[in-house]
Amino acid sequence: MAEPTKERSRPFVVPQFTLKDYSSFFTAGALCCTITHGGMTPIDVVKTRIQVDPALSRHSLLSGTRYIVANEGPGALLTGFGPTAVGYLVQGGAKFAGYEYWKKTFVQIAGDQETAVKYRTAIYLGAASVAEFFADILLTPLEATRIRLVSQKGYASGLVTGFTRLTREEGVRGLYAGFLPILCKQIPYAIGQFTVNEFCHELAFRSMSEETRRSLSPTTKFSISLGSGVIAGFAAAILSHPADTLLSQINKGHGPEGSMPHRLKVLAQQAGLRGLFAGLGPRMVMTAGLVSGQFLLYGIIKDALGAPPGLEIHKESSKL
Repeated sequence: MAEPTKERSRPFVVPQFTLKDYSSFFTAGALCCTITHGGMTPIDVVKTRIQVDPALSRHSLLSGTRYIVANEGPGALLTGFGPTAVGYLVQGGAKFAGYEYWKKTFVQIAGDQETAVKYRTAIYLGAASVAEFFADILLTPLEATRIRLVSQKGYASGLVTGFTRLTREEGVRGLYAGFLPILCKQIPYAIGQFTVNEFCHELAFRSMSEETRRSLSPTTKFSISLGSGVIAGFAAAILSHPADTLLSQINKGHGPEGSMPHRLKVLAQQAGLRGLFAGLGPRMVMTAGLVSGQFLLYGIIKDALGAPPGLEIHKESSKL
C-alpha cells in the first residue's frame, strides 16, 4: 500500500514578483539608503576619523565632532557626501531587491511551507549574504573614494575628482582594494539588519491573531517597525565593526604589502581587540538610526509605488 502523502510535503504557493515589482523594490531600497546614509554623513565622518586619525582615537562622537568643527570648520562634516549618496543609491537598491529575490528563491527551493519555516534562519542568512555580495560589487569603488576623501585632507574636491584620481593612480586594483574587507563588513551587517529585523517582527506578532494583526493601528505598526529596526541596527553594528575598522585602515593605505588576507591579519593583530572596536559607540548610534530609518522609509516608498508586500515566513504565520 502506498504511504500517505505527508501534509508538509504538499506544494505551496509563493508570490510571483514581476519585473515591475523588483524595480519598485530596487527604487525603494535605493532611495531609503541614499536618504539615510546621506543624512548620517557627519556621524560617519567622525566615526571614520576616530578609526584612522591618532589625534581622534580616544574621542567620543560628541567630542570628536567638536574637534573637527573647531579645527576644520563645519563643512568638514560633509566630506565624502557625494560618493556616500551615489554608492548607497546603487548598493541599497541591489541589496533590498536582491534580498526579496533570494528569499523567495530559497523558499521555493525548500519546497513546502513547513520546511521553509523550519529553516527560515538559514533562508534569511543566505538571502542577505548573496544579495549583499552583489550589492558590494557596486559599492566598493565608491566607498574607497569616500574613505580617501575623509581620511586624507585635500585628496580631492569631491566624488568625480576623487574617483578619477583614485582610478588614474591605482586603477581597478585601488578601487577594489577593500573588496574583501567590505564583504567582511557588509555581509555581517546585512545579516544583522535583515535577520534580526525578521525575528523581532516575529516575536512581536507571535502572540497576535491574524485578525489582530490586520487591525493594528498605524502607531502600533510604526512602533514595531521602529523598535525592530533599532535592535537590528545594534546587531548590524556589532557584527560588522571590526571589518569596518580594517576597511578604513586599508583604504587609507595602512598595512603591509602582500595578499589581502595577510594584510587583514597583520592589521587586526596590530589593532588588537580594543582597536578593532574603536568608534563602536558612534557607529551603533549611526547604524541604529540608519537601519530603523531604512526599514521605515522602505515600507513607505514601496506603498507609494504600489509594490506588493515582501514574502513572510514567520513561524506564527498560517500561510506564506
